[in-house]
Amino acid sequence: MSSSLDTGTAGTVAETADSTKGLRNLYYARFGFAVIWAALLIPTASALTPVSTALLVIYPLFDVAAAVVDFRTPGTARQRVLLYINMALSLLTALGLAVAATSGIPGVLRVWGLWAITAGVVQLIVAISRYRLGGQWAMILSGGISTLAGASFILQAGGVNASLTSIGGYAVLGGVFFLISAIRLHRRTAEAQ
Repeated sequence: MSSSLDTGTAGTVAETADSTKGLRNLYYARFGFAVIWAALLIPTASALTPVSTALLVIYPLFDVAAAVVDFRTPGTARQRVLLYINMALSLLTALGLAVAATSGIPGVLRVWGLWAITAGVVQLIVAISRYRLGGQWAMILSGGISTLAGASFILQAGGVNASLTSIGGYAVLGGVFFLISAIRLHRRTAEAQ
């Protein structure tokens, strides 16, 4: 059963198990953060307030922190360039959201939409490259949905009733995908032992 965790690269089964455990824990944390964050954002979604603006900037900064943790997880050598790209996109997004918040919700939706598209593509590529670890089909699906959601945010920005509520829903859905992957990785680790 342990051989099912072999990545087919120079990594050992033990390194792959450490990678799986590290990703699993990161995915659980990302789920928890997304749900709590959305619960705080949605009540303030109709207007940009100091609280909603801070929450909007915090989300991509948390994504940077998660990418740093992911970067330090054993077995991520092949994804390091993509993780750097993800960190850069998220940092630029945090700055872009801070600036866009001064112009209103449509500007925020455009910045968030662009981030969702680009981060979704990166997530999709990383998840495909990690497919052998298991639990990645949800991440593949999440990356694809993120690109579509990003386009919808950009379209919403041109609407008359632009609101941040859909961003909260997007975060919850992404969190659910992280939870599914975490559970699948947890089961895979338990089966390998």
